[in-house]
Amino acid sequence: MSQFLKTDVNIPIEFISCGQFLSREPWTHTRRNLKSFVIIIGVKGTLYITQEGTQYEIKPGDILLLLSSHTHLGHRECKPGVSFYWCHFNCSNHFTLIDDKTMEDEVISFRSNPAYDRSNPHIFIPIYSKPQRVERINILFNQLLDVSNANYYNKRSVDYIITTLLIEISEQALTNFQTTKEKTKVDKNLVKIVEWLRIHTTDNISVTSVAEQFNYNKDYLSRIFKQKIGINIQEYIHILKVSKAKDLLSSTNLGIKEIAYTVGISDEKYFMKLFKKYEKLTPTEFRKAYYRTHLNKE
Repeated sequence: MSQFLKTDVNIPIEFISCGQFLSREPWTHTRRNLKSFVIIIGVKGTLYITQEGTQYEIKPGDILLLLSSHTHLGHRECKPGVSFYWCHFNCSNHFTLIDDKTMEDEVISFRSNPAYDRSNPHIFIPIYSKPQRVERINILFNQLLDVSNANYYNKRSVDYIITTLLIEISEQALTNFQTTKEKTKVDKNLVKIVEWLRIHTTDNISVTSVAEQFNYNKDYLSRIFKQKIGINIQEYIHILKVSKAKDLLSSTNLGIKEIAYTVGISDEKYFMKLFKKYEKLTPTEFRKAYYRTHLNKE
């Protein structure tokens, strides 16, 4: 059964520390019981970690929330090269753990109420999740790394960024949460399609190739995708590629041409045009915004 951390962010989350872990040799996570929460985002390789008896394998793009006052430890040795983002934080307001059923009640409540108050201060963080748009989260984390190492005069800046990052995780969890009634065959297939698109973001994919992959008529797929997801499938592919490019721009030293090729776009000029269309910045201008990180090895 899945669990979610529910908390109020009227007062920003309290940032403690953050960084990117990278091991160049075999490594096993130490046994710990902390008085703070930790958010972990897989970057490379597989992190093997157990929390209160439940074993997790955190791969690139997976997110794990380590709970305050709960024991966690490595249950298996990780291979050299394993890397993940980490951030310690505390909830400034009351928090509670809720199960799937309570989460479903929350989701039904705001989806069925057109007058739902968007200023509701609660966020819902899954203990374990595979966000469909993890690049958005990685970009926010790189901003957090940058600002936390920038010696800002106003130390609350990092509190607001980690709060924004957790809101993004919550929004993706809420958007993708399927109630019992919503789990139709079409919805299940769309979940598979969205996951396939995420995995194949760096390939040269098109609406036609997606339709062929899942044995759909191209026009029918486009119509259903727009109806359920809210944007057409071609735009969704573009957004995925631009998001992946932003992730690479902020976390690697790859050149613009290399990044374009990496996200499955062979024409560098077309890539730059597409990037500016969605971000209102050139790739180079975007990269200049993020350059400070904290890398630790233990």
